[in-house]
Amino acid sequence: MKAALLHKVAKIETNPLRIEEIETPSPGRGQILVRILGSGVCRSNLNMVEGDWVNAGVPPKYPIIPGHEIAGVVAEVGEDVQSVRKNDRVGMQPLWMSCGSCEWCLTGGEYFCSKREILGETVDGGFADYILGYEGHVYPLPSELDPVVAAPLFCPGVTAYGAVKKAGIEPGKKVAVFGAGGVGHLAIQLAKLYGADVYAVTRSKVHLELASELGATPVDGNADPVAELAKLGKMDSTIVFAPSTKAAMQAVKSTKPRGTVVIGAPGAIEEFPFDEEKRIVGTLVGGRQATREVIALAAAGKLVPVTEKHSLDEANQMLNDLKNGEIRARAVLVP
Repeated sequence: MKAALLHKVAKIETNPLRIEEIETPSPGRGQILVRILGSGVCRSNLNMVEGDWVNAGVPPKYPIIPGHEIAGVVAEVGEDVQSVRKNDRVGMQPLWMSCGSCEWCLTGGEYFCSKREILGETVDGGFADYILGYEGHVYPLPSELDPVVAAPLFCPGVTAYGAVKKAGIEPGKKVAVFGAGGVGHLAIQLAKLYGADVYAVTRSKVHLELASELGATPVDGNADPVAELAKLGKMDSTIVFAPSTKAAMQAVKSTKPRGTVVIGAPGAIEEFPFDEEKRIVGTLVGGRQATREVIALAAAGKLVPVTEKHSLDEANQMLNDLKNGEIRARAVLVP
């Protein structure tokens, strides 16, 4: 099969991913082989490729295949697989496997399982023709969903879903989303579903236009978004998907007393007004139940990732474009 392999971490400008022919894996006990129809391109792929997480032991091996948001069709099933059959359409999110029996796995927090494996970070991911998955960690993909459009549901979709739920949004409440790209544009859609008045803060002209198309009020992050949001009244909640300390602090300042700030990207809280009793909550991706709920929303036409389709050969270029803010929402690689 064809795959994009990383043999050594390096800046994306040096084109570190090499498209090579490698042996197609075979599924073991409880596993399935998925022929990939779409693999989304995420900023965390860029972090891994450029070596941002080397000190944390990621990646643990070379070569490694990036990619962790996948839609495809089952090509082969391994021994003891019962709920998945050949030719089923499925999706895969970053959580490749977990133990299934610890405190976290039994309470919907599989991402905290000490035995978890993450696609494209600790095991080979989806920038390839085929990928192995575990029966308990693949998700049926409804026939009404285009696999290219559906692929981002499995990372930015479930990430945005978790963030919006943590924000405590209700009809008529004001919420500001900082960062309106790959994850933020889905958070905007979900916050609108809750009936909130949504404001999108971003420095990108392309993302300001996208936010407006999705029904949010755009706020230029290049100016003074705190002052602009203050004119509208303090936000009941804010959600941060811009990887920036500045954006995180702007969100804190824009949130009303006893409001909620949800942080879903790297950034420091340099000053916290404890006397205003605000709540700061971190958010990651989400477990298996949340993923099923996101798929159901998309199948009902209530959540639609904005995507652009590219070939696997363009993997380096798409990560470079993402780094430079040139992706409108989500790029999807199609082998």
